[in-house]
Amino acid sequence: MTYSLNDRSRRPQRQGAPPKAIPQAEDYLAQMDREVRATLDPRQVEEVERLLTLAIPKPSPKLVDLRFNIDLLVSRFYVVLFVGKDRRSRQRQHRPNALARIGNIIAAVVLLIGLNLLISLFIFMLAYLMKSAIGIDLFKDAHLIDQVQQF
Repeated sequence: MTYSLNDRSRRPQRQGAPPKAIPQAEDYLAQMDREVRATLDPRQVEEVERLLTLAIPKPSPKLVDLRFNIDLLVSRFYVVLFVGKDRRSRQRQHRPNALARIGNIIAAVVLLIGLNLLISLFIFMLAYLMKSAIGIDLFKDAHLIDQVQQF
């Protein structure tokens, strides 16, 4: 979700709006009151720019950057998944309790099993299609659908 620099209420932009560029120190200095900025000498402006440059978070490259919306009849949800190297300088202060930790472990296991099943199904179907294209029959006078129907 992107935010407009000129809007102090920090309202999210429309969904179809183009993404804004990463804010720079000059963008914030442009919002400063003109009278106050006129009182600063060039050395002070340089120091404020330097501090703002240090304070603005720098985006790190992501291996996976997946963002999508889920529209339901009553509400709208968004899902964001980032995978990348953790470059944060401080450790998190939040310590999850035992119940949250167990929930996180269960969620991770379910996601890993689901991903494993999805990849396995994809590999199986790819191998089956290749086998069918080559013309190899594993079952005499039967196809996979016939075998599934027998179960």
